[in-house]
Amino acid sequence: MAAPSLRAQGADEFQTCLKTLKDDARRAGVSAAGYDKFTDGLQADLSVVKLLDDQPEFKTPIWDYLAALVDEQRVADGRALLNQHKEVLDKVAQRFGVDAATVVAVWGVESDYGRSFGKRPLLQSLGTLGCFGRRQAYFRGEWFALMRLIDQGDLRIDGPQGAAGLVGSWAGAFGHTQFMPSTYQRLAVDFDADGRRDLVASIPDALASTANFLDKAGWRTGEPWGFEVKLPEGLDTKGQGRKAKKPLAEWAQAGVKRVDGKPLGEGGPAGLLLPAGPKGPAFLVFRNFDAIYGYNAAESYALAIAHLADRLRGGSPFATAWPTDDAGLSRAERRELQTLLAAKGHAIGEIDGMLGAATRAAIKAEQQRLGFAADGRAGQKLLKALR
Repeated sequence: MAAPSLRAQGADEFQTCLKTLKDDARRAGVSAAGYDKFTDGLQADLSVVKLLDDQPEFKTPIWDYLAALVDEQRVADGRALLNQHKEVLDKVAQRFGVDAATVVAVWGVESDYGRSFGKRPLLQSLGTLGCFGRRQAYFRGEWFALMRLIDQGDLRIDGPQGAAGLVGSWAGAFGHTQFMPSTYQRLAVDFDADGRRDLVASIPDALASTANFLDKAGWRTGEPWGFEVKLPEGLDTKGQGRKAKKPLAEWAQAGVKRVDGKPLGEGGPAGLLLPAGPKGPAFLVFRNFDAIYGYNAAESYALAIAHLADRLRGGSPFATAWPTDDAGLSRAERRELQTLLAAKGHAIGEIDGMLGAATRAAIKAEQQRLGFAADGRAGQKLLKALR
């Protein structure tokens, strides 16, 4: 008899895992009837296990990461939404002390203002990660928290798509501002007073819950997240970073100046953030940057939100260029690149500005043809060559 396939072995292991976890789910507050309903017919999606070590905020060059997240389209859309939701955002700021631009910036970075919630069925993804790969205990906790949210009525799966309509990222974040289920359980707010904390269908609930998160993370009302600075020649940056905070007076004494010419002032303390090393943009960051960092523990992510918030207030792009001769592409430029690749006969699927496996394979093919390093990266040099 032939040995069972790896896929079949995984399916069998998953069903065994689901049975084993039923008692754990009940101890975590999930009803027995709910657990049976949520796991009935559930199949593993082993593709999510491969994504555990593939988070873009840790692997993508900072100039590529920010070029796509803080582009002119996202700035324009965010400014329009600041006006559209001004009444709600004013009430959110009054209650939680977090300014409207920062809240809307989180919304923009997390889901492109509600356009992109993710496509993975949450119960399937979290159930799979709770049974396979590393960090199983963590993902089981998130899976059980999701079940409790449905059990309690905050989330609904009684629509035409049922549980399959409840989708998010591969790791389980979902809704307008992409809360993980346990964070949702702790910090979500029913701001529209309809009796449910609904971060999927209610924009007021999502914006208020985001502000509540930042408030609980230590947000200080009226203080900046930080600002871009110019470093003096020869400044020793060894050992500096977000956590190594000093009073602004010390930074001023060391010769650090704001790029806009304004004095540093006497506040603080602030840490020196050098996301691309001492030759790239430099920033002094305060406690509010740390609060943003708490939303997703990556400095590039926090910088994207902080910078987008500044742009929404009318601020300018960074004054200092990134230390690269091949800058990143905005989403509009990524769509243009995909269009040019498709015109050359590459099958890349939808022209959506998302650089998936098919687009990267096409990029590598064109890089090889042009004599470029075939690394699959989309930059200005390739775009200009294809134009």
